[in-house]
Amino acid sequence: MSEPTILDRIVARRREDVRAAKEAVPFVELQAKARQAPPLIDFAARLRAAGPVALMAEVKRASPSKGGIAPGMNAARQAMKYARAGAAAISVLTEPTWFKGTLEDMEQVRAAVGQLDGRPAVLRKDFIIDAYQVLEARAYGADALLLIVASLADAELRGLLELTREMGMEALVEVDNAAGMERAIAAGATVIGVNNRDLRSFTVDLGTTDRLAGMVPEGVILAALSGISARADVERFAAAGAQAVLVGEALMVADDPAEKIRELVGVPA
Repeated sequence: MSEPTILDRIVARRREDVRAAKEAVPFVELQAKARQAPPLIDFAARLRAAGPVALMAEVKRASPSKGGIAPGMNAARQAMKYARAGAAAISVLTEPTWFKGTLEDMEQVRAAVGQLDGRPAVLRKDFIIDAYQVLEARAYGADALLLIVASLADAELRGLLELTREMGMEALVEVDNAAGMERAIAAGATVIGVNNRDLRSFTVDLGTTDRLAGMVPEGVILAALSGISARADVERFAAAGAQAVLVGEALMVADDPAEKIRELVGVPA
């Protein structure tokens, strides 16, 4: 048997985490919290309105490839810097082991940006493999969540996408190869993110988005994910047809995240 990939190990650990979460917070209790969650906004519409290329800014403390990035980061403060600079969405890592994120980070981000007119959408960035996590996303303030095609069977992908929409949210469906793109389209994804980072090896190839962009049907939003650090990268993916980009590490390590966002979207200082 082949060695498990990084993605395999993360998903296996998340299955354990979900089992523990269900014991700590029963489904009925989580449903009650979800009913009290703040109002949603339309994730896809928010991205389209921020065009020509919407920026999704990520809040994360660590990653499997880099280890600690900003271990002492305050999620709400970081998100407000992004929001005030014009980010269309705030992506919040909630995976605890490799990315050191929490659901409370996302809840605090939603509470912070909720005071803003035209607020950014809040995206739960995690390894979603269970309906319980979809309910968590709604309960803790997400407008959208990530579904990674490589970690889900077709029936799981369709089921989780349907449940996400039943709860009023939308999914960013992530792919990293042509087969994954075909599966995302077949499942009915309306926002597809091409990850330039191979989730099996965590190596980055910016050409991944270029190669897959032509497969995206008209009306589906294409987003480029990972490896984006400069205005030239954004222009490259816009030329390929991307309507959104997701930027994480480049913003987390920037001395001035707001200035970095303005650089990426091409707004003069």
